[in-house]
Amino acid sequence: MRTMWKGSIQFGLVYIPIKLYTATEDKDIRLRMLHKECMSPINYTRTCSKCGKAVANEDIIKGYEYTPGQFVALSEKELDDLQEDVDKHIEIINFVKLSEIDPIYYEKSYFIGPDSGNGLRAFSLLKQAIQDSEKIGIANIIIRSKQHLAAIRSFENGMLLETLYYPDEVRKIQEVPGLGDLTAENAQKEMDIANQLINQLTTEFKPDQYKDDYRLKLEKLIEEKVSGIPVEQKKDKVAQHNVVDLLSALEASVKETKPKRKTTTRRRKTV
Repeated sequence: MRTMWKGSIQFGLVYIPIKLYTATEDKDIRLRMLHKECMSPINYTRTCSKCGKAVANEDIIKGYEYTPGQFVALSEKELDDLQEDVDKHIEIINFVKLSEIDPIYYEKSYFIGPDSGNGLRAFSLLKQAIQDSEKIGIANIIIRSKQHLAAIRSFENGMLLETLYYPDEVRKIQEVPGLGDLTAENAQKEMDIANQLINQLTTEFKPDQYKDDYRLKLEKLIEEKVSGIPVEQKKDKVAQHNVVDLLSALEASVKETKPKRKTTTRRRKTV
């Protein structure tokens, strides 16, 4: 597993050398843009929007558009100076309960691993202390020139760091159109059936039972086309009409998801 960040966790006056490893991976199948005539990949070049010339990497600088068409240039040194030494360590600011953080704030997960043998004792101590407290540490971290809020928690036999969105990065749900038109009360019978449907669909969360059906189908399609197997043409699906009667739709859903009883056959006693 490749290290993507190296530094330390500051726990009070204790510094624990650590490394971060990406905990998740994107398994999306990447499709290339091809020229239809010769089936070759399309190349993209960086060009200047004003003069139209291709621009080499060494001639590209960063800047901010403070008004339409007007930019201020920012050098790499100026940006680096803003970070000072904060990109070298993660300082735990507070400890909170995991239940107090809404999932909307979670961004990306990283495994935390010890960086040296000398820090193993402190690493183990912090992991055990967080686990026993049933709380998570809140900290700041800079990854790839961007500061993130982060949650540090115990995870299996190690620790996990999850970057969080800052509050001003999470949009207000009040901005969603139509929410003000929701009815304050719902029919009791419809509510009872809706709750019954939820109960019937309630189960223990087992991650292994979920899969990316579209990706599996796309992989199969690509394998068949590479092997020269003719692709089966599926019939067009019949358009589904919206159900106007909400109560009827709920009742039909409950009936469809109702667990089937196991049929047992009784053996006759032989005399």
